[in-house]
Amino acid sequence: MKKILITGGAGVVGTAFIKKYYYAMEDGCKTYKFYTYSRGEKQIAALNDKYPNIETIIGDIKDLDHLINTFERIKPDIVIHTAAIKHVSLAELNPTKTAENNIIGSLNVVKASIRAKVPLTVGISTDKACSPENTYGYSKKIMEEIFMEHHNEDTRFICTRFANVADCEGSVIPTWKKLASNNEVLKLTDKRMNRLMFTTEEAATLIHKAIDYSNLHPKKSFILSKSMKTVNMFDLAKVLSSNIEIIGTRPGEKLNETLISNKELPYSKVWEDYILIFKEMQEEKYRYSTELSSLTAEKMNSIDIAKLLA
Repeated sequence: MKKILITGGAGVVGTAFIKKYYYAMEDGCKTYKFYTYSRGEKQIAALNDKYPNIETIIGDIKDLDHLINTFERIKPDIVIHTAAIKHVSLAELNPTKTAENNIIGSLNVVKASIRAKVPLTVGISTDKACSPENTYGYSKKIMEEIFMEHHNEDTRFICTRFANVADCEGSVIPTWKKLASNNEVLKLTDKRMNRLMFTTEEAATLIHKAIDYSNLHPKKSFILSKSMKTVNMFDLAKVLSSNIEIIGTRPGEKLNETLISNKELPYSKVWEDYILIFKEMQEEKYRYSTELSSLTAEKMNSIDIAKLLA
């Protein structure tokens, strides 16, 4: 049984991964033993109610000593690093705390993994890190670089790059659903705004695919993402309510976001339904062909939108 420790594991992404793989079996035995390292007491309690066999550690990734002690005690086979400040507007208003959490905290995870000789550590990144234009994006871009810099065959470091995860706490879909159920106004910054989105289950699958690829190719550090569809946010809002107010863009917000940039295409490789980005240039015949952004991606249809809102 492999031991997986998830930083921020009581959050939406960590919980989604646990939900999908908690009962996974291999040769008649459970595949994984889960540990979470989180600071949200309410979320931890809710997670323990659902999954009582998880060991939960209350901790902050900014506390290097506690992080090292935890990693050395547990000796995880895999660390999944999800803990971060994730909201663009909050990061713009709090750049110091964002840097402390998303950059210094990520570096602490790297140091703890190296100290405890963790075989594989997976960092969770975002489309905001591709051609960054806001504090959150810059912090995650630096995290990607830190992880790839420290990769070696004994302590591997890789990343996944997400688009918007539909049900993340405090994000637009759960916020709008709650407002719509109360017949309150839905606030949208711009009718032209488009976003690449996928579900929590797809996010969990992407993380596991990154683990699989790294096990097959241990010498390589990479960022793993996937082709996904885009949704116009005004169209999405109209499915939920007709009571919509346009309020103007917030600091750090873009009308469209890029998941794979033109600059990254020479370093990309297509694998199954996924896209890898390496530090080294790849053979042209294996590369992803065009920039992938919320402006250029295939648009969601009504069935896709219904799946997001389910």
